[in-house]
Amino acid sequence: MSRIRTPQLGRREVVAGLAALTTFSLAPGPRAAAKAPLVATPAQTEGPFYPTDWSGDSDNDLVRVTGAAARAQGEVTHVIGRVLDTSGAPIADAAIEIWQCDANGIYRHPADRRLVHGRDDGFQGRGRARSGKDGDYSFRTIRPVAYPGRTPHIHFAILAPGRAPLITQMYVAGEPLNQRDGILNRIDRRQRDSVIVQLQPGDRIEEQALVGTFDIVLGS
Repeated sequence: MSRIRTPQLGRREVVAGLAALTTFSLAPGPRAAAKAPLVATPAQTEGPFYPTDWSGDSDNDLVRVTGAAARAQGEVTHVIGRVLDTSGAPIADAAIEIWQCDANGIYRHPADRRLVHGRDDGFQGRGRARSGKDGDYSFRTIRPVAYPGRTPHIHFAILAPGRAPLITQMYVAGEPLNQRDGILNRIDRRQRDSVIVQLQPGDRIEEQALVGTFDIVLGS
C-alpha cells in the first residue's frame, strides 16, 4: 500500500442545503437492541495521482472552479455520508479529501500525461471537507468514469482525531468493470460490499443529478 499522506484542510465552501440532507439521528430508541459492530471500511492504495497542488479552489464542490468559464463535464453526483466508528457512533471533525479523474479519464496531476490537452479545466479534480457533529459530510462532484485498467472510482483520504489516517476508494454499483478490477477484488467480500455505492436520482438535492451514500467506518 502507498504511504499515507495526512490530509490538511484549508477553507471550504459548503454546498447550500446539503448539510441538512446529510444530518442523521444516531440516538437509539428506548428498546433498541444491541447491534453487531459495523464493518470497517477497508484501506486501499493511494494510487499514483494523489494531488500535488491544493492551492486555489479545493472545497467540497468539484463541479465549479472559481474563475472557470464553464462547469465540469460529466454527470453531477452528490456523495453524502457519515464518518463512524465500528459501534456506529459518529466521528466529528474528521478531515476528508477526495480526488478522481475528470470525464475524459484524466487526473489533475503532472504525472498523468494522457491527452493532456484534453483535460477538463472546469473540473476541480480534488476536494476537501470536514465531518459535522453527527459525522456527516458531503461532496458535489461528477459520476466517476473508467480509464484503462480501472473501473470507475473516487479516492478518499480520512484523518480523524486520535486515529490513524485511512486511504480508501468508493466504487459504483452495477459497473461491469467491477468484476475485473484487481484492486477492488482484492478486498474481503464483506468489506468490498461496503465500498460499492448505489447511485440514484438526486433531484431532491439538484435537478438531473445523482446521489450516493457512502458511510466511512473507521476501525480502532
